[in-house]
Amino acid sequence: MKKITSLAPGRTCLFGDHQDYLGLPVIACAIDRDIKLTAVQNTTDVFKLNMIDINEIKIININETFPELKPRDYFASSLRVLRRHGCIPNVGYDITITGDIPINSGTSSSSALLIAWINFLITAFGVDEEVTPEFIAQMGYVSEVLEHGEPGGMMDHYSISMGNIVHINTNEPFRCSIIGTDLKGLIIGVSGVPKETIGLIGELKNNALLAIDIVKQNHKDFDLNTAENEDLKKYCNFLPDRLIPYFEAAIKNHQYTKLALKEFQKPTLDLKKIGELMNGHHAVLRDLLKITVPKIDAMINAALNSGAYGAKIVGSGGGGCIVAIADPKNQAKVVQSILDAGAKEAYAVGVDPGARIL
Repeated sequence: MKKITSLAPGRTCLFGDHQDYLGLPVIACAIDRDIKLTAVQNTTDVFKLNMIDINEIKIININETFPELKPRDYFASSLRVLRRHGCIPNVGYDITITGDIPINSGTSSSSALLIAWINFLITAFGVDEEVTPEFIAQMGYVSEVLEHGEPGGMMDHYSISMGNIVHINTNEPFRCSIIGTDLKGLIIGVSGVPKETIGLIGELKNNALLAIDIVKQNHKDFDLNTAENEDLKKYCNFLPDRLIPYFEAAIKNHQYTKLALKEFQKPTLDLKKIGELMNGHHAVLRDLLKITVPKIDAMINAALNSGAYGAKIVGSGGGGCIVAIADPKNQAKVVQSILDAGAKEAYAVGVDPGARIL
């Protein structure tokens, strides 16, 4: 019987949290924690998905077209999307799904599962287009965000599909480029506090877009992509007080991402400098967007006090995880300090080459 094994890594956002839905760039990297989907062809007309880590079994008829979607049913939405591209299932599979990406933590376990699923479907049944990492990423974005009308961006799907360290320019014309294949000293700390995704992203996105729209009404030539920190006072004069933090965060976070890109383009990475920029980025997320919680703050303080060069919250916020960067010789000490601060898990990670069929 035909067997297909599809692997997709998690990801961490290094710079640009809450930026991609504003058309601003992001620097992210795939990490060597993954979702593994093992599919064995059967003689039925169903996909039987055994999700071992959450003790759940899901049955999907291969002929189902899903005219209506249940909230967050990405198995269904991706099947619907791929059908439009010539991927027509004609045989069932028994599918086992396992992984070591912490769930609901900000390291993109759900998008990794989606990308692994899409890669399996394309491998098993084909599509009409050329299959590239960019195509798989686009299918993931359409399936997760557009089909469900959710407020997220493209970062997860492209960083997982393409792997390595990527710079994603979400503005037109869209571009995603690999800017590195290795980054020493990375550490992930998992708080154990479930992150809040859709509602929080929706609120932050709506407030940022409203602020930007007000500024554009008063400054016809305003361009978020070229605005600098020194322009803030001029633009904020037109904003109500409640919207100023969202606008200020968009400008400042963009500056940190641009400065970080320059560092990644150098032949030798300066981990201390990258850490300093990471700290500045986190301060904006903490003080202006207010997406941290006490345990996240405690974990970051512990990491920095034990010698980490930088640390920040990852993803939508309200919980989830942190990423820190340290001298590789000091990683074990930083990991232990994060655990001592109450983290559920903490571990060193490496950069992963991206989604693939084994």
